[in-house]
Amino acid sequence: MTESRDALLLVDMQNAFFNEDGLAEQQEELVEAANRLSDAARQAEVPIFVVTTVHSRDESTWTLGMLAAGEGFLFNGDEGTEVVPGLDTSNTTRIEKTRDSAWFATDLHLRLSNLGVDRIVLAGVSTHGCVGQTARDAYAYNIRTTIVTDAVGDSRDDYHREQLSHLEDDGQAAMATVDEIIEKWTGA
Repeated sequence: MTESRDALLLVDMQNAFFNEDGLAEQQEELVEAANRLSDAARQAEVPIFVVTTVHSRDESTWTLGMLAAGEGFLFNGDEGTEVVPGLDTSNTTRIEKTRDSAWFATDLHLRLSNLGVDRIVLAGVSTHGCVGQTARDAYAYNIRTTIVTDAVGDSRDDYHREQLSHLEDDGQAAMATVDEIIEKWTGA
């Protein structure tokens, strides 16, 4: 068996998500955690992907909920779509998605396959939505997932805890802390 190769995915670290009560209070802590992970990833030559949600104004990418409400959001060029202040995106690759999963209708699988990645490390928001769905879909692609428990957040703590518990209990994701990931990548 060949040696395992990781990639770091920073999911939906965008202004609009942190405007939500519950997440706004976590922004500084999550940005700091994401930056610590990114610094260690760069040092260890682990590829970093900044995964963002971006929609078209013409409704062609809208979700059923957006269509039902008659209102879209996260449009290209809007301030809410931009990554949060302080997030270091240097030497990263951007993946734009229109659904919860970073895998749905993107070239993420191709990129990871080309890089020989067989495990993703997830940080970002929201645990019960985009982070959880990305982890579940990684499992479907036979890509191992580790969720960095102190680098993911949700507007509702009960959703956050339940999602992490379900993913771990179902064997679809392992859990680790920022310090544990950094130690694995850098030995520090």
